[in-house]
Amino acid sequence: MQIVINHFVRRQTAASRFGHFSGTEAQLLDLVSEHFSKHKPSYRKDGGVVLVPVPPEGFFSGTVPLKAGMALVAAYEARQEGEEPRMRVGVAVPDGDYAAAKAPALACDIVLYASKVLAEDGDNDLPPAEGNWEVISINPRMCLEEEPIRPGALIANHLHESGGTATGMTDSEFVEALRKSRAYWNRHIDLG
Repeated sequence: MQIVINHFVRRQTAASRFGHFSGTEAQLLDLVSEHFSKHKPSYRKDGGVVLVPVPPEGFFSGTVPLKAGMALVAAYEARQEGEEPRMRVGVAVPDGDYAAAKAPALACDIVLYASKVLAEDGDNDLPPAEGNWEVISINPRMCLEEEPIRPGALIANHLHESGGTATGMTDSEFVEALRKSRAYWNRHIDLG
């Protein structure tokens, strides 16, 4: 088995609006390898996307509880070069000081995609061989509750839009996943 950091996750830094890990990439890979046996399936039934729970020390969350009256900001932008833009909404961060707006995580899942799944859209950094995995997202959170995939990402994946990885879900499975996602994300929001 080989696990690498995919180029997509490198956007998750202390200075970004995203949750991040304060350690090195080597330390992150060691954590993922050490805890890989505890992995859980994610949205794909074929097992090509898994969540690896890791201890939360050193992880900081870019997600906060949503409260009435919060000032929100919106943007329409691509997540990375070559993708179609998407709308995103987040909580306004004074002076853009994302590092100060983040809090230490209480729990964290690392999202791994099989390289063969990423190869479906040419997003893989390793050859699409059996046993090759890539860290695609660091998902630290400030609650112990499981954090479902964000509604917009789930929709983009299910409809296989630009930047979305096909879910393989039936429409009824998708609706159930969307119901759970919306319930959680109606109470939480990412930093803007």
